[in-house]
Amino acid sequence: MFQTLTDKLQKVFSSLRGMGKLTEQNIQDALKEVKLALLEADVHFKVVKSFIEMVKTRAVGQEVMNSLTPAQQVVKIVHDSLMEILGTEAKIILGGKSPHMILVCGLQGSGKTTSCGKLALHLRKKGHKPLLAACDIYRPAAIKQLEVIGAQLNIPVFAMGNQVNPVDIIKNAREKAINDACDIVIIDTAGRLHIDEELMKELKNIEAEAKPEEIFLVVDAMTGQDAVNMSKQFNEALPITGFIMTKLDGDTRGGAALSIRHVTGKPIKLMGLGEKMDALETFHPDRLASRILGMGDILSLIEKAQSNMDLEKVKELEKSMREENFSFEDFLSQIEQVQKMGPLDQLLGMIPGFSSMPQIKDIKIDEKEIEHIKAIIRSMTKRERKMPSIIDGSRRKRIAFGSGTSVQDVNKLLKQFDQARKMMKQMNKMTGMLGRLGGKMPFFK
Repeated sequence: MFQTLTDKLQKVFSSLRGMGKLTEQNIQDALKEVKLALLEADVHFKVVKSFIEMVKTRAVGQEVMNSLTPAQQVVKIVHDSLMEILGTEAKIILGGKSPHMILVCGLQGSGKTTSCGKLALHLRKKGHKPLLAACDIYRPAAIKQLEVIGAQLNIPVFAMGNQVNPVDIIKNAREKAINDACDIVIIDTAGRLHIDEELMKELKNIEAEAKPEEIFLVVDAMTGQDAVNMSKQFNEALPITGFIMTKLDGDTRGGAALSIRHVTGKPIKLMGLGEKMDALETFHPDRLASRILGMGDILSLIEKAQSNMDLEKVKELEKSMREENFSFEDFLSQIEQVQKMGPLDQLLGMIPGFSSMPQIKDIKIDEKEIEHIKAIIRSMTKRERKMPSIIDGSRRKRIAFGSGTSVQDVNKLLKQFDQARKMMKQMNKMTGMLGRLGGKMPFFK
């Protein structure tokens, strides 16, 4: 996410590290580079202008701390200014009578129908019982797509075919929600390839009937300036309450996320970070600002771990490591637990300072390679997983054949696993030594 922008900003900050203090000249030089980086990321030119003026005023006006270096001062000022552009966190507000109505709109290709499914899953995790209403009666297979998503997530979908007026569908969807004790109706509306009078008229009619508490506009972050202009037009025609920003896991033209709130005055409430149905998250402006500056997002990482990891399995794993009984069974469990949290490259980007480290920022994590490792472990017997030392030549051939890999792949994994276990053993010994010494290393006083 925003890796190119992050890299360019990091270079700007690095150029200030050797300087003794901030001067108007080095601020000017740094801001030229920051301005260029933002424009290349497709941030709206008006937003860039406001942002640069904001940073310049704060930097020249000495809104800095004496304890910080020039580079740290600029990072702090840029972070605070990004926060002002992005606004404060805005939550989904459902304060009316149940069933609550949420209207989702957007252009074709923005990920609108998929976002409806993701939103339904997101709300169900928070204790709600959503119903999806299929009101896109124009796009071929739109209703079928929503029904497939609903079946995949085990979330009910209300549809009346493509010959019924969307307003009538909403009336019946509301009754269906009341009868089935669903407390939220998510309305998937029709999109167009471009904004036209017919589209807006229909949306206004739907809005008048549904009286939604939230109207979300789905925006594709990859479309850059076009996304901002489209958002402005929708916002002028409908009382938009917030945005769902999709494809924020990409690294090109992501400047729409930094522009929309400033241009429209409406917040981004949710962001999509992948194709999986659980890849929809609450938008935290402060966390995005930190990630753009290469400072990581440890809070989101913790939240992902808490919501996706089985705590009992984590405790068992910790016990195995402590007792030096770490096996391939534990290793497989560990891989599966981490994979539940999302793509590994995204997780690494959340670790503070990790994304800016030159020796690892270009590493591409091959998910297929991880699947090969899992296949090798699953081709082992239970005894082999617990006692890798018994895996001789003939067993290695059988495991390779069963996993669709080569003997060399099996040998490589066994070697890496043996090295990892030795490292864990050394760490356990060091931990024990520290415990006996009251937490102090023998060579420190």
